[in-house]
Amino acid sequence: MAPVPASDGVAVVCDSTASLSAAMAGQHGVELVPLHVIVGARTYSEGVDISGREVASLLRGQEYPLSTSGPSPGQLAHFYGEVARRRGVRSLVSVHLSSRISRTVESARLAAAEVAEQIEVTVVDSRTLGLAMGYAVCAGADLATAGQPAQVVADTVAERAAACSAYFYVDTLEYLRHGGRIGKASALLGGALAIKPLLTVADGEVQPWERVRTRAKALARLRAQTVSDIGAHRAAGRPVRVGIHHLDAADRAEGFAAALQADLAADAEVPVDIVELGAVIGVHTGPGTVAVVVCPGPAPD
Repeated sequence: MAPVPASDGVAVVCDSTASLSAAMAGQHGVELVPLHVIVGARTYSEGVDISGREVASLLRGQEYPLSTSGPSPGQLAHFYGEVARRRGVRSLVSVHLSSRISRTVESARLAAAEVAEQIEVTVVDSRTLGLAMGYAVCAGADLATAGQPAQVVADTVAERAAACSAYFYVDTLEYLRHGGRIGKASALLGGALAIKPLLTVADGEVQPWERVRTRAKALARLRAQTVSDIGAHRAAGRPVRVGIHHLDAADRAEGFAAALQADLAADAEVPVDIVELGAVIGVHTGPGTVAVVVCPGPAPD
């Protein structure tokens, strides 16, 4: 590895499952490393040469077996070196989706050991994914820009991610089952044909949340829970940001957002982002997915 210049600065690295757009990542100074989608014999990089919408089309067509993979330790070590040299820093905070869902955290720790002589890498297991990770990463990156040390940045990311709630609706559990990411939600499989499953990410894995009979009831329940979570955070004096994810279901997500905004009419300070799921998460949730992330800001002093 080429020498890395000395600097007291910190750069923040995050994997592509955080669902950050290039613009948002750039605004906060976050460096994105892609995970991969495997389609037949070909491997694609999320956000580079395959999108969530393309994954949804492939899944609907049932033309190929799809799977996903994370970067290898060697690929991450190379990425760390590139970021450190380009940003002129010797300290990185590397944040990744839950270790109970992916082995990316394990690869990051191995990569950190590989570059340890030149770069100090603090690896954070976010124990979540999507914008629950993305919002937390942006908060940490802002602190890095402000000159805070790596450990403060890493602790802030972990704390903010833990404070976020994430709930989601899927049309079918089949994609989660096939990809091996179903976790404790496997308890719902026996009645999957008779229900519309509502799931959550808790303790770092996909878990069952509630059973409902129709899609309309599922989305209504998601909305009610979102309003409740927002209310609890605002009552505690914390600002809140909401992310609505979907996979090739823009109309469904936009309708959900409009109804949510009506519910929040008296609390107009809550920003709501609509973001299509990336290719990697999309492989495991399938078309039609709608997810909601509620992330509070810092607690008042």
